[in-house]
Amino acid sequence: MTIAEEKQELRLKVRAQERALSVRYKEESDAAIADRVRALPDYREAHTVFSFFGTKREINTRPILEDALRAGKRLCLPLCTEVPGIMELRVVNSLEDLVPGAFGILEPSTSCPILTPDEVDFAVLPCLSCGRAGRRLGQGGGYYDRFLTAYRGSAVLLCREELLHEDIPVEPHDMPVPWVVTEKGLYEDGVPARLE
Repeated sequence: MTIAEEKQELRLKVRAQERALSVRYKEESDAAIADRVRALPDYREAHTVFSFFGTKREINTRPILEDALRAGKRLCLPLCTEVPGIMELRVVNSLEDLVPGAFGILEPSTSCPILTPDEVDFAVLPCLSCGRAGRRLGQGGGYYDRFLTAYRGSAVLLCREELLHEDIPVEPHDMPVPWVVTEKGLYEDGVPARLE
C-alpha cells in the first residue's frame, strides 16, 4: 500500500470515528480547545491571526474568531481559489464578511484584502487527525501544506483527543506543526507543555 493509500484509509477511519462522537463531547471539547488557544501567549501577543472557520465536523473556531476581532487583531481566513490546492489569506473585519465558498464552507468574499503568509503572526490550523508531535492528516487537498511551506510564524493544530493518531503516514511534502491543542492540553513537539 502506498503512503497516499494509507492516508486515504486513515481518513475513512477518522471520519467514521468523528461521526460516532457524541454532540456533548464535541461541544465540550470545542469550548476547551478554544479556551486553550486564547490562553496561548503567542495568540495573545499576535497582531495578525490566520484561522479557519470550522465546519460541523471540525473544531468550532467561532469563539477564537470573535475574540480576535474583539481584541482588535487583524483576522484573516482562507479563500479557496479556482486553482486546486491554492488558498488566499483574506482579511475580514466581521464574520458578516464570510460567504459560502466552493466547498460550502464559510470563507471571505473576494472583496476582502489579501495578505501574504509573512504578514501572519499566529496560525490556527485544522486537521482530520494528527499525532501529538504535529504530524497532520488533512483532507487531501494540500492547501495547508502549501501554506506551511511559506509560513514562518507560530502555528497550532486543533484536534480532539479522541481523534489523535500517532501513526499518521507522511510524505516528503507534509509539514509538521510543533504545537497541538486538544481539550486536554497543549503538546509541543509531542510533549505536554504548559500554557504560559
